[in-house]
Amino acid sequence: MTVHSSTRVRAGRLASHALVVAIALAIAVPVAWVLLASVKDKSEFYGSPWTLPDGLHLQNFVDAFVHAHMGAYFLTSVFVTALALVFVLAVSVPAAYVIARFDFRGKRIVETALLAGLFVNVNYIVVPIFLMLVGWDRALRELMPSGFFIDNPVVLSLVYAATSIPFTVYLLTAYFRSIPSDYEEAAALDGASRLTTMTRVMLPMARPAVTVVILFNFLAYWNDFIISLTLMPGDGKTLQVGLLNLFTAQKAAADYGRLYAGMVIVIVPVLLVYAFIQRRLIEGMAAGGVKG
Repeated sequence: MTVHSSTRVRAGRLASHALVVAIALAIAVPVAWVLLASVKDKSEFYGSPWTLPDGLHLQNFVDAFVHAHMGAYFLTSVFVTALALVFVLAVSVPAAYVIARFDFRGKRIVETALLAGLFVNVNYIVVPIFLMLVGWDRALRELMPSGFFIDNPVVLSLVYAATSIPFTVYLLTAYFRSIPSDYEEAAALDGASRLTTMTRVMLPMARPAVTVVILFNFLAYWNDFIISLTLMPGDGKTLQVGLLNLFTAQKAAADYGRLYAGMVIVIVPVLLVYAFIQRRLIEGMAAGGVKG
């Protein structure tokens, strides 16, 4: 390698490192600013926004949790997100395994339908989903006068899971196909059933892909606003919708500390989940890149 080429390689590395640092700062600085603002007293917001807080005014979090009902909204979001993940994995894992490993009549039609579902933006069909659920509530008005399908966290979880099945099945199918069939043959020789082979042999091997699916779906469910606003217009709001109400109320009251505390309540679970599964996420993406 010549001196000129080595210099170009070094300059390219420096440029890439500088770009990564710039992107990291662009993400970290706003998050750090929100964290610091969440522990400021109300009077501190009238000065420079870049000054450090005089102390830890944790009353902002108490007010956000209790008085602004962010605690109740937080529990609703946790319940909806966790239940939606259970639903989507319970359906997508067996479906992806069957599509990847077995031939059956209509398989091509199923795969085509799943691929078509990848190109459907859920926000564009949320109104038809809402009208469909309202129609079902009208049909059950005599049995359930207060309704069942609207303002129901379980139904919201089902909608989340149903709309994310195409992506989840597509990703898991590609990973299952990359696993050699020798493991299944060995399990069959040991007398394992197909269900046992899937749950005890194939699923542990596909754990990196499952981790990627869990992270992406978690982010989609947790950060959703339009679907939850449409399907749960009552008091049982999710955290994102509750944050909008908090923003409207505290902006009018000029109580920005409580507002930023609510933002932290929304941000911190995402950071914790990513930190917890970061290693498996990188392993899954690296394995997918090598096997794909």
